[in-house]
Amino acid sequence: MDTTPFTGPTGPSGPTRRPGPTRRRMLGTALALGVAAPLGLASTARADAPAAPGGTPTPAPAPGRLTLPAPTGPHRIGTVALHLRDTARPDPFAGPGRYRELMASVWYPARQAEELPLAPWLSDGALKAYLDDAGYRIPLSAAPLTAARQSAPVHRPGHRLPVVVYSHGAHAHRAVNTVIVQELASHGYVVVTVDHTWDAFTEFPDGRVLTPWIEGAPRISPNDCAADARFVLDCVEELAAGRNPDVDGKALPEGLLGAPYPLDVGMFGWSKGGSATAAVLMADRRVRAGLALDGPMAAIPVTDLDRPFMMITAEFGRDQNPNAVTFWNHLRGWHLNIQADGVRHNSYGDAAVLMPQVAKELGIPDQQLQEMVGTLPADRSTRIQQSYPLAFFDAHLRHRRSALLDGPSPRFPEVKYLP
Repeated sequence: MDTTPFTGPTGPSGPTRRPGPTRRRMLGTALALGVAAPLGLASTARADAPAAPGGTPTPAPAPGRLTLPAPTGPHRIGTVALHLRDTARPDPFAGPGRYRELMASVWYPARQAEELPLAPWLSDGALKAYLDDAGYRIPLSAAPLTAARQSAPVHRPGHRLPVVVYSHGAHAHRAVNTVIVQELASHGYVVVTVDHTWDAFTEFPDGRVLTPWIEGAPRISPNDCAADARFVLDCVEELAAGRNPDVDGKALPEGLLGAPYPLDVGMFGWSKGGSATAAVLMADRRVRAGLALDGPMAAIPVTDLDRPFMMITAEFGRDQNPNAVTFWNHLRGWHLNIQADGVRHNSYGDAAVLMPQVAKELGIPDQQLQEMVGTLPADRSTRIQQSYPLAFFDAHLRHRRSALLDGPSPRFPEVKYLP
């Protein structure tokens, strides 16, 4: 296990010093979160619309609550949070004798469990810290719910389930790409998302809430995130072997032990998490395929990579980013680079569908909204996020060929396939 200390560069690949509370910074925080200013909305109950047979229920939006698009796969989905501790990596910033602690979530296809509550997009403690950091006072009830039932029993189709690990970007949290995570789970994947402690807004079971802005906190590099992800792979192997990796001995959903197939593992990440994904693939052969959502590809060791890798780029494309060019030139296996028209760095995440809702509530001008999430319409961003990662992992983990990866598709005229 990598024991690299928690240090790294600043900028796109690592934290920077906290700036002042400018409107631009506040809107930037809102972009990553999906909520931006007082909505004045009361807490409301949430009902579910009837589900298609065997499929995921389509959430009926409650008044005043932001919503995420429902996944399209044939399975209902469930999720459970895990508290993990890597005893191979001391964490001096946590105090003497303390080891690296992480919060993760496991998403998976589930059996029917409509009596169980829908999982929140972000826990109340982490969400409140995020909002307080930006200086906003809005009801926590305005945040979206996911389509996943908390600790629902796992749907076991008679074989083990392929696994995908997810890594978030700088100063964010593991919920940033829930649209993609839910989509993969609804199509039969176990997806494990992880908060990179000290570079995430994260809440632990004992009530501790850690943020990227704690005074004296370390600067987390992509290599640190990669070490977290490799430890998560160890935990996946524990689950596959029938052992519970949760340090508190939390009860796991029925059927989760033994469900993941540790030989069919992929990984994806957004921004710095995309760089971490590349670093993991170059260091760990347990991961068979990797996908980066606008990863800067900075501050990582680059060596030849013989496994499939896909880049979905925006502001860190090869036309603007020498680090991406260097990484691309070391790809020796199957590889593909696509980019949609009208995208910004945040276009390939939940912000693309949440921020237009916020803008409508707050009267944010179109120009400001476009500075945040580009001009690609939210529904088209959703379809891209749901279709391309699924096609990629289906092709390289399940051997299900998809014409979507072969070249330009009439279904996605805005997507360019870059040479």
